[in-house]
Amino acid sequence: MITEMILKISQDSVYTILIVIAPVAGVALVVGLLVSIFQATTQIQEQTLAFVPKIVAVFLTILIFGAWMLQRVVDFTQHLLGNLSQYVG
Repeated sequence: MITEMILKISQDSVYTILIVIAPVAGVALVVGLLVSIFQATTQIQEQTLAFVPKIVAVFLTILIFGAWMLQRVVDFTQHLLGNLSQYVG
């Protein structure tokens, strides 16, 4: 019983983490790819050119999706704490 409980909590935790970071990771990936293509095309090898757009894009993504991300984490935490007696007892 305890093994199943730990596996279920772990599975839910990993799923929640993946869902929450997906928008940020996706935007960072796309922006990084576009900047890399731009650098390869123009042969500009400036490191800040790759770094600054990603930071700005990630920051904007967090501003846009931040409330949704926080709500997902709060829902997971409430579900976990609300069902704690099932898991322990």
